[in-house]
Amino acid sequence: MKRNGWTILLTIGVLVIAGTAFCAAPSEVEVVEEEVILTPLPGPQPRLNNPTVFGARPGNPFVYRLPATGTRPMTFEAQGLPESLTLDAATGIITGNSPRQRGEYPIVFKARNASGQAEKQFKLVVGDTLALTPPMGWNSWYIHLYYVTDAHMRQAADILVSSGMADHGYMYVNIDDSWSKAEGQEPYRNACGRILPNEKFPDMKALTDYIHGKGLRAGIYSSPGPLTCGKFAASFGHEQLDAQQFAEWGFDFLKYDRCSYRLIENGESVYEYRKPFAMMGAILQNVNRDIVYNLCQYGLGDVWEWGAQVGGNTWRTERDLRAASFLRTGLRNAAHAQFAGPGHWNDPDYILIGWLGHRPAREQGPTTPTPLTPNQRYQHMSLWALSAAPLFFSCDLTQLDAFTLNVLCNAEIIAVDQDELGVQGRVVTETDDYFVMVKPLADGSKAVGLFNKTKSRQTIRVSSQELQVAGKQSLRDLWRQKDIGLFEEAYETTLERLGVTVLRLSSAEKNH
Repeated sequence: MKRNGWTILLTIGVLVIAGTAFCAAPSEVEVVEEEVILTPLPGPQPRLNNPTVFGARPGNPFVYRLPATGTRPMTFEAQGLPESLTLDAATGIITGNSPRQRGEYPIVFKARNASGQAEKQFKLVVGDTLALTPPMGWNSWYIHLYYVTDAHMRQAADILVSSGMADHGYMYVNIDDSWSKAEGQEPYRNACGRILPNEKFPDMKALTDYIHGKGLRAGIYSSPGPLTCGKFAASFGHEQLDAQQFAEWGFDFLKYDRCSYRLIENGESVYEYRKPFAMMGAILQNVNRDIVYNLCQYGLGDVWEWGAQVGGNTWRTERDLRAASFLRTGLRNAAHAQFAGPGHWNDPDYILIGWLGHRPAREQGPTTPTPLTPNQRYQHMSLWALSAAPLFFSCDLTQLDAFTLNVLCNAEIIAVDQDELGVQGRVVTETDDYFVMVKPLADGSKAVGLFNKTKSRQTIRVSSQELQVAGKQSLRDLWRQKDIGLFEEAYETTLERLGVTVLRLSSAEKNH
């Protein structure tokens, strides 16, 4: 945009080590946000984007797609892979059963193509704990709502692979509400008590086989009440049968939504809030499939204090997210950082930076783009990654564009979320205008996010004391994926309206 001879280019954050940044008078400049792509496209050389640790239970079915960018064809190798597992060298898909012997299995993944090779460490931990890093994937709710179909789920699996999202670790393809029979469409179950899908899902096992064939994992949805939120048949009184059915169908994730159970509760107490989720959690521990367990009860009874005790791997800390309120929700979620860790994560809900459906739609209808500005979309992803939140995109995969993929598929931002240490970032400074979040990482470095809460340009100065670092620190801009200098006592960042910058700080002495 040009005004009075000046061309105004919008950026998300400009680091200032010394000196000041140009700042035009707000009254003279009409602010227009452009969709500035910051994330460099992956190069032709192989890059492995897997987390360094992954949990599985002994002897259960296992499927895993090595997330790798680079020019295809590519060949894969896994040194130290347990004998019960098999790697397809051409696709990078691992299948089989996890080892029956509990323990840690160190593996080295390798990828090669005509442009080079890469390798990365991977530790398969066979025990009781799943989701050693926050789960990643796609959920149908905010786009397909009550009209989700088998075809939608297969299409989602296809696009996760074709778009490159699977190459960055997005692996769960999750059905939300409305796959079972609607209220009044009895029988809800067969003669043996097994729950029946509706006409939109003719063959659940065939669906999960299709998703697994892509090297991805499948998720399903239910409620501890008799009906789901959308008034479809749910699990009350049939918890054991449903868990076993989900496992036999081949599902790897369960979102368990409180919904109509509120009509059954005997008062409002932590005991009553825990009760149905503890029942299903105990059952899932003993089915012959690894099913990541998401408690969806909106933070009632301070679920972050007991979610892990009832077998939860993730738990929603708020009600359903409205895109425009992501910052408030993310900051409220950040207050519970002490309760997050490997295998148990605070969940502020899904990433809403694409095209959305409209509730309470019962039929396919028009979609609209997220109301978030480009800068806010960067803030959304940054805040979720620093919060070690589950990364589930829940928008229209058929309308992915280059900007949205640039936000979703930055390997260095995702690595912050997927860091093996499993510490959720904490807000170390907050004012009316900005806040600073810090997340310690397994290698001793720290990820730092600086967020402008206002619609005006802000210059933020942060001290090493605030960040609890000492000595010279090397700075890396994670959105732009480039090193940007050193600082010792303090640094300044100039952020555009509703802008963010995410840096990685590491000791300069160790690096040199």
